[in-house]
Amino acid sequence: MSELIANRSELLFLYDVKDINPNGDPLDENKPRIDEETMKNLVSDVRLKRTVRDYLHDFKNLEIFIRSVRDDKGTLKDKEQRMKELKITNSDELLNSCIDIRLFGATTAIKEKTITLTGPVQFRIGRSFHRVKIAYMKGTTVMPSDKSSKQGTFTEQYVLPYSLIGFYGIINENAAKTTKLTTDDVSLLMDALWNGTKNLISRSKVGQMPRLLLKITYKEENYHIGDLNAMITLAKDNTDLSDEEIRDVSEYSLDISSLISAFIANKQKIESVDYCVDPRLRFSKDTKEIPLADALKTVGCTVQQVTF
Repeated sequence: MSELIANRSELLFLYDVKDINPNGDPLDENKPRIDEETMKNLVSDVRLKRTVRDYLHDFKNLEIFIRSVRDDKGTLKDKEQRMKELKITNSDELLNSCIDIRLFGATTAIKEKTITLTGPVQFRIGRSFHRVKIAYMKGTTVMPSDKSSKQGTFTEQYVLPYSLIGFYGIINENAAKTTKLTTDDVSLLMDALWNGTKNLISRSKVGQMPRLLLKITYKEENYHIGDLNAMITLAKDNTDLSDEEIRDVSEYSLDISSLISAFIANKQKIESVDYCVDPRLRFSKDTKEIPLADALKTVGCTVQQVTF
């Protein structure tokens, strides 16, 4: 039987997109989300959690509570209807049945009773490591918009030519006790982050590629380093190339000098580092290119490469 989570962990997940919209803003013509001050691409934590939920449901056949389910009339079911559908009447049954609640928590009500569960797994809003520029694309469709039309209609979409996005997250061992989060659940989360991102094959998401996934597990109680994503910088091979002109992972490396230094400074508090990396992603430390495995060996704790 899988054990309950006993130690705090930090997560760092990087993926890139090319010629797609990673997370549209419905209040702004569904354009990719942009920080107007820095011109960096933003992706909501809700989008990432949806990726995890969809993968665990569609590919692992696990019960997911927060997802789009419609009745016979095509109307979306609310949380109370989902509870009745799954024959769930209390928080214990909800936790035992649905992995997404063990991971992310939920607030719901049934028969005037509110169930509030704080999720042990939380992510910040994802942010690109470089400035981006939105591209506007217009096209046509073969099918007309109504019966009276004699030709297809015009279409339009906003995409990003390229964006390398980083998410930072924490697995809180204290909240994990309440939601009964297990080590198997976390393994499935890691799998879903990596393979769920690759399996987003809708028109607006096809081509997303996971590049790096790190999980740092601590042995000291109630401790973590924090801000791991801020310890990585993107270094372009061609310094004359602007951020907005980046089009492929082959055009840069990631400087992880600060990240490795932080790991070394905290090695007495770190139990293990698990990682999965795309072979096309290159790294540098102290101005020299270095394989990620070699850089992590200097940390002085248990390091394990995982595959999914």
